[in-house]
This record gives sequence, structure tokens and C-alpha cells, in this order.
Amino acid sequence: MTLLLRMLVRDWRGGELGVLLGALVLAVTMISGISGFAAALKSALRQESHSFLAADLVVRDARPLPTIWLSEAAQRGLESAETLNFTSMLYAGEDGMVLASVKAVSDGYPLRGALRLSDAPYGELREHRGAPPRGSVWIEPRLFALLDIAVGDTVGIGEAEFKVAAAIRGEPDRAGGFLGVGPRVMLNAGDIPATQVVQPGSRVSYRQLYAGDPEAAEEFTLWLEAAVEPGQRLQSVETSQPAVGRALARAERFLLLAGSLAVILASVAVGLAARRYAERHQNYVALLKSLGADSSRVKGLYAATLAISWFIALLLGWLLAWVLQVLALQSFADQLTVMPSLFQPRPYFIGAVTALVCVSVFAWPSLGRLTAISPLRVLRSDMPLHDTREPRDYLLGLLAMVLLMWWYSADLQLTLIVLGGLLAVTVLGGLVALFLLRGGRVLGMQAGSVWRLALASLQRHGLGNALQLVVFAVAIMLLLLLGLLRTSLLEGWQQQLPDGAPNHFLLNLAPDELGSVSTLLDDQQVRREKLYPMLRGRLMGVAGEALPIEAEDDDAPTQREVNFTWSAELPDGNELLDGSWWQPGQTAAVSVEHEFAQRYGMNVGDQVQVRIGAAEFAVTVTSLRSLDWESFKPNFFMVFPPGLLDSYPVTYMTSFYLPPEQKSLLNELLRAHPTATVLEIDAIMAQLRSTLSQVSSAIELVLGLVLLAGVLVLIAGVQATADSRLRESALLRALGAGRSHILGAVAIEFLTLGFMAGVLAITAAEAAFWALQRFVLELPYTPTPSLWLPTLMAAAILIGGLGLWNCRRVVSVAPAEVLRDA
Repeated sequence: MTLLLRMLVRDWRGGELGVLLGALVLAVTMISGISGFAAALKSALRQESHSFLAADLVVRDARPLPTIWLSEAAQRGLESAETLNFTSMLYAGEDGMVLASVKAVSDGYPLRGALRLSDAPYGELREHRGAPPRGSVWIEPRLFALLDIAVGDTVGIGEAEFKVAAAIRGEPDRAGGFLGVGPRVMLNAGDIPATQVVQPGSRVSYRQLYAGDPEAAEEFTLWLEAAVEPGQRLQSVETSQPAVGRALARAERFLLLAGSLAVILASVAVGLAARRYAERHQNYVALLKSLGADSSRVKGLYAATLAISWFIALLLGWLLAWVLQVLALQSFADQLTVMPSLFQPRPYFIGAVTALVCVSVFAWPSLGRLTAISPLRVLRSDMPLHDTREPRDYLLGLLAMVLLMWWYSADLQLTLIVLGGLLAVTVLGGLVALFLLRGGRVLGMQAGSVWRLALASLQRHGLGNALQLVVFAVAIMLLLLLGLLRTSLLEGWQQQLPDGAPNHFLLNLAPDELGSVSTLLDDQQVRREKLYPMLRGRLMGVAGEALPIEAEDDDAPTQREVNFTWSAELPDGNELLDGSWWQPGQTAAVSVEHEFAQRYGMNVGDQVQVRIGAAEFAVTVTSLRSLDWESFKPNFFMVFPPGLLDSYPVTYMTSFYLPPEQKSLLNELLRAHPTATVLEIDAIMAQLRSTLSQVSSAIELVLGLVLLAGVLVLIAGVQATADSRLRESALLRALGAGRSHILGAVAIEFLTLGFMAGVLAITAAEAAFWALQRFVLELPYTPTPSLWLPTLMAAAILIGGLGLWNCRRVVSVAPAEVLRDA
């Protein structure tokens, strides 16, 4: 124990232990910090995204839902609420009436998020949770102008009258849908019987909302999945708001990928540090053996050293990880309405296991084989350094790295793609090193003195340079890959919600209203989409087989109502994937959205049976289309050729962008066209933009943390050969070489390694980027040639600069001092 403590103190003072300990602290800090921050941020963002539902989980049906479900939720410690949605006329006075979207809510509503109310139509906003008082309603601001009423006046719904108590300016789950259209009116669910509006056969949407502890909610969800019947639907953020669900899923995968790459970088840093530590202890072990220490005692000594280093690194790493999470989440304090708990055990457990694997797999092989050092090294300092690693160590390290990534990310596909990129870098790095070994000798004979020194060093350190080249290329590849993915995600979200994207839908326009509506919107310079015909139909059968009305399995295809349209040309934003668009005069055809076609087993050439009203007829699938549901433009599952549906009653629809200062235009539009329906989704888009902004900021922060880890790995890679370069440079200076020659040779050597590493990194990063975009994030791949030259220059300059900085001692330490120590 005395010997162990003396060695630890000596190694700490000499800086040898600091490199290894720093690498372990880096591993624990990065893994625990990133995984903890990602988990906490994911929890916060998911809680905020649940405001799109006003709950964690929603069950919806066109019939009243069982009350026993509410009792079951209460027994599991969950909160619950109920809502009813339907369309009804709202009356005020003798002449005032408007078709409104009525929503009745129970006292617990909303469970997530908050309502926004004001005491005047456009007065000061205040947040509120709970239903309106019995006998009163809240109405949207534009209803005050449409009905010429004020707060305190009376309005009628069905057979009951209500006092207007406030203006409702926002509700968390106003997610749209063609049933809940029109200006909102909200009342207490207990007042519904008095209205006598909801009768058997009424078109009503019933919902039960649940929220509570995530584990209890997940267990209750499993219970509900077994209890729901055909026609009843479970809704989550992913199913009700696919744009939010996809954004969160992609961001989560990015954060997992960043953490997985941090695992790799930490493992490489520990391995390099342990290798250097072992090389610097070979003389020390030889001295111990010459004084009588046997191999078991040496092995125990270094095992205890690693155990103490692991324990210290664990404590320091956990502390730094906690500080990192606090600082990171504080930077989001203004954006997050829910601050998650930082005391989650899993990230710290992951950090401890990662550090233990790094110690046992990446550090111990180098230190454990110090027992093979011969005592003769005490007398013969010219003996070559003992190779402290064997091929099986690299295979074991690769296996451990894969298992750590797989365990951390829980995504085998992501792990294999990154592993493929790493293997490509390793193989290409070996080939490049072989080229340097063979070509360096020929070029060195023809070059000037500085270049001759540099090329000779590249050849002399062949194996070491190959290792450095792979390490540099891996670090640059991982950083470049994260940068490419970050840019792709942010650009994808920006395209998903560009400025000026449609934020209102206009429905139920009669054919004779099209001219006046177009004139009104165009005169006000409102940006709008084309006017599309729309009629309701029903899908009855596919390929000669009738579809059932209901199915026991919710995923099984059944008959369903579908919005039909027709178009002579391929609609904007659609892309043909299979088949061809129809020719002029072609009838009895249909073009189907490809995911809808997959669900129903449709292929080009199949006969599809549809019904409109009482008429049923067959059409042939002539093409399959892809379209962007997140564009907020009119989209349709089934598009028919012109002329086929002319004999059926039709209405028209469009979408348009209306800035907040032009909101009053909606009143003018509805006065002129009282049967038209406006669906306002601007609040939904604002909430979606807020969520995406938070996720984008999280990605930027995590990218910065991994960038720091990458730079530290580059530094460790440069330091791996610092000792041998110091001895060689001292010998060169003793033989008369000038400082400028030595520094110039070092600069050329590291610039060359940086350039070669950049080439390898770009090649592997582009390949991994393509695979991750296509198979993991499900985004289109676009090559990035504009980044290649800057990456090459940055890699050469960065590694060249780090090499010069870490090797600056080669010209500042007296040659006699270095050679004496050697």
C-alpha cells in the first residue's frame, strides 16, 4: 500500500496519472452529462408536447366512453378529464346566428398546458385551468364582432342560454380536424343536458383525457390497449400530431447518436492515455523487478492504480456531469415551462459502467502486460519499448465499443451504421499509412532538408502514425457526421414550417362562391393555395375483395370515409412514385397516396370499389403518389380525373396564410359567406415552432459538448508520440539541427496527417450520413461537397496546430537534459 501511494503521488506530480485520470473523468462526464441532459430535456419537451393533447393520453370515440376507465385511472393515481365536441348554431338576439364549434369540458380540463382567456375580446391574456362556471360560456374574439355582443351578454345554444363570461384566446389541444371547425365556444360539460343538442345520432366526438406519472401512464396505456373496442382510438402526441412526433423522435435519435459517439471518443481517449501511461512506466517496472518484485505484485499494483483512478474519476465525473446538466438546463429556463428532475439514476449508472468498461477493456491490457517487461531494461535502456497491446485487445475493444453503443442507444441499426463508418476509417487509415511508409522513402531522398526530416519521421513512426491517423480520422469523422446531421435536421424543420406557410383552411365553399372568395382574398393580397373540389366518399373494397365495416384488430384495413378530389394535373407538392398520370379524357381511374395504398394493399392496376352517397362504382389505380402532410396545404389520399365525379354534389376548399394583423378579415369573409367554415391552425403552428426551436437549441448544445470531447481526443492522439519525438528532436539538436528545421518538420508531419485524416473522415462521414439519413432519421440525403475543402483545411490546420503546441518542448528543453533522462 505504501508503494502504491508513493507511485500515485509521483505519477500525479509527473503528470502521467493526470492524462489517464483526465480521460476517465472525460468519459464519465460526457456520458453521464449528455445522457442525463438528453433524458431530462426529452422528458421536459415531451411534457410540453403533451399540451398538444391537453393530456398524456387521450381516448376518442363517436360514442360515450365507459366511465369505468376513469375509475381505473384514478386507482392508478392518474388525473382525468372529459370533453365533448360538436358543431351547433350559436344565437344572439333575434338575427344573430353563426355556426360554431362547441366544446364541453369537465372541471379538470386541461390536464397539460393551460387555457388563455381575456376579459375583453383582445384584452390582457391570463392563463386558466378548469371548465367555465355552470351557466356561462367562453367564446372566441371574432364571435363578438360577428354577433355584435360583449362580455356579459347572453347567447343561446339549443334550448339553453348562457352568459358570455370571457374571450377564449387559446386552448392547448385545438388540433383541428374537419369535425371541430368554426369559431370556438366552450362551456361546462354539466350544461350539455340543458341544451338538448346532443341526441341519439348526433355527430359528437367524445374524449377522455389522462395524465400523471410516466410509468403509471405507460402501464395504464397497456391496460387501455386491451380494453378499447373497434372504433375507439388511443391518441398520443405521435399519432395526433405526427409533425411533433417525428420531430421529437428524430431529435431523440440525434441525442442518442451524439451520446453514442461520445462513448467512442471517451473510449479512444482512455485507450490512448493508458498506452502512453504504460510506455512511460516500462523503465519503472523493470526497476521494480530488478529489486525483487514479482509479476503478481506488479499486476496488483497497477490494478489498484486503475481501481483508485476509476473511483476518483467516477466522483469527479458525476459532479461535473451534474454541474453540466444544471448549466445546460438553465440555458433553457426561459423556453421550458416544465423543468425536469436532474436526479435520474440511469445516466450516472451508464457513466459508471462506461468508465468501468474503459478501465477494464481499453486501459488494463496496456497496464496488465507491463508484467512482461524484462529487468534487463534497467541495464539496457536502448531496448525497444515493449508492445503493450495485442490484436485481440483491439478486437475486444471493438466488441466492447459496439455493446456500449448498442446498450446506450438501444438502436442496433444506428450502431451498425456508425460501426461501418469506423471500420472504413480504420481500413483506409491502414492503407494510407502503408502508402506513407512506402512513398516517404522515395520522396524523402528528393526533398529539401525540412521536408526530408518530416517524411523520414512519417516513415520512422509508421505504426504510431497509422494509429494517430485512425484516431484523428475517427474524431473528425464523428464531429463532421454530427454537424451534417444537425444541419439536415434544422433545415428539414425549417422547410417543414417555412415563413408564410398556410395557417388557415377554408372549407365548405359552394361552386358559386368561388369567384367572390378568390376576389376577396386576392384584393387583400392573401397568399393562398389553389381551390380544390372536395366531396366525401367511402372506400368499399380493393382488388375484388370487400372491406369489412369493422375489424377486431385496429391495424386491419376496414371501410372508411375519404375526402375525394379531382385534378387534371399532378397537385403541387405531390410526386409520382409508381405508374403514370392520366391522359386527357381518361376516366374510371384514381391516383392513391402510397402509404394509404400500402395500408390497404393497393398496387398499380388494382380495381378499387368506392361509394358516393348511394352510388357505387369501380376505378383502376393508375399511380401512387408521395406528398408532404406537414406542408399545411390541401392534400388528398385519392385523386380522380376530371369528369368522373361531375354529377355529384361538391364543395371547395383551400388553405391560406393570414398574418395576425389581418385576423379581422375572417369576420368579413364569414359575413359574406356564412356557410363557409374556417379552420384556424396558426396557434398550432406557433406551438410547433416553439417545440422545434427548443429541440434545435438542445441539438446545438449537445453538439458543442461532443465537439469538446473530439478536441480532447485529438490532443490525446497528438500526445501519444510526444515522448519519442522529444528524444529524437534532442538527438537531432545535439547533431546540429536548428530549431526552425525541427519545428518545420513537426508542422509538415502533422499537417500531412491532418490532411490525410480529413480525406478519410469525409469519405466515411458521407457514407454514414447517407445511411443514417435514409435508414434511421428517414430524411432525404444530399451530398455536401461545399464542406469538403473547408473540412480538409480545418483538419490540417487544427491537427498541425495541436502537434506544434504539444511538441513545442522539443526545442525548449536542453538536449543534454532529455538524453540524460533517456
